[in-house]
Amino acid sequence: MASNKDPFQFQEFEEAGNLLEANRDAVTISIEDEGIKPEKQPKRAAGYSPGGEDEDPLVSDDKEELLSGQKKSVPFWTFEYYQQYFDIETHHVKERIIGSVRPWPMKNFIHVYLRRNPDLYGPFWICTTLVFAIAISGNISNFLVHLGKPNYKYTPEFRKVTIAATAIFSYAWLVPLALWGVLLWRNNKVMNLVSYSFMEIVCVYGYSLAIYIPAVVLWILPYEWLRWCSIVIALCLSGSVLVMTFWPAVRDDHPKVIIAILSAVVLLNALLAVGCKAYFFSKPEPILQVENTPAAVMIKPTSST
Repeated sequence: MASNKDPFQFQEFEEAGNLLEANRDAVTISIEDEGIKPEKQPKRAAGYSPGGEDEDPLVSDDKEELLSGQKKSVPFWTFEYYQQYFDIETHHVKERIIGSVRPWPMKNFIHVYLRRNPDLYGPFWICTTLVFAIAISGNISNFLVHLGKPNYKYTPEFRKVTIAATAIFSYAWLVPLALWGVLLWRNNKVMNLVSYSFMEIVCVYGYSLAIYIPAVVLWILPYEWLRWCSIVIALCLSGSVLVMTFWPAVRDDHPKVIIAILSAVVLLNALLAVGCKAYFFSKPEPILQVENTPAAVMIKPTSST
């Protein structure tokens, strides 16, 4: 009679188990099925992050540039070059404006507020605001002076905007350019001088004009003593910021060169303030009214002979 046991049924070999228990130092060989291979992990796609969100490739490129310490340089005539100078937080602009109107002794504006990160956002809007403040205040002042005169007819002078823009932006760009060239020339002569970049100098000059905005608004009032007092205060604050900022760049130079550079900085600043006051807020000339009076005709009597 055939056995009921299945020859292919798995059987436990008790003898082999007993032998292993008796000799625990014996070497055993485990034979695995060669047909079974471990499951391969799925390949990670490019840009895959463990969090499940794909990382922006532009952000990863910026991180790689920052980690490697290399920043892509672009030519100065491109839009990307100037775009970096408008990328600034609002509270940084606020701190720099407050620092420009509250100068402290031995406090360098570049080292304390710029920290090698100049911007053009603040200087651009300060200059633009100052241009419109001068033009509008000049028109209002002229209107108040002639108010009540029967022969006066108000006409807005839009040309003052163009003249003010030319004066302010020329001062904010050409003077820093000249100063940067002089400092660069002196730095080649005297090797241990502190050097500033052109954008840092432009940034300092732009923020130094912030104090003139409230001063110009006060010029609307037709009081000469008030105008001159505001000019003196604005000159002292703005000039102090410029002198204390550029003093480290010239203090190791020849005394005559120091006096010449700092005097030029202060005089050009004063020339801008006094020139704007004299042109836009000058005392108007009195209007001469010509009265039509009949001319007296004198008739001399003729003597008869």
